[in-house]
Amino acid sequence: MHFGSGVPTVEVTDLKDDDFLLDVREADEWQAGHAEGALHIPISDFVARYGELTEATPQDARVHVICRSGGRSAQVAMYLVQQGIDAVNVDGGMQVWAAVGRPVVNDEGQPGFVL
Repeated sequence: MHFGSGVPTVEVTDLKDDDFLLDVREADEWQAGHAEGALHIPISDFVARYGELTEATPQDARVHVICRSGGRSAQVAMYLVQQGIDAVNVDGGMQVWAAVGRPVVNDEGQPGFVL
């Protein structure tokens, strides 16, 4: 499945619990609620913090990029694909994540919400 101009895309419902997830939303969005275990690198800091992603990504793992609705994550996923990384955009983002009942936690590990 593809989004826009050829960005590889995956549905939230197709994600497995152990899939590597990169959240590119801004700090206030992340603090309100995120997927437990996701790596957080805001899109505004992404290029400067790119090394954090390459260090954190398990070898040969696909990077599932997520934001609120899928627009910012599509940009980052396309950038990663251009860098030779196996990356996909999570269609519908955290809005769909929460809507299908996947857990959303805040910074304290308590139930969170999608901002």
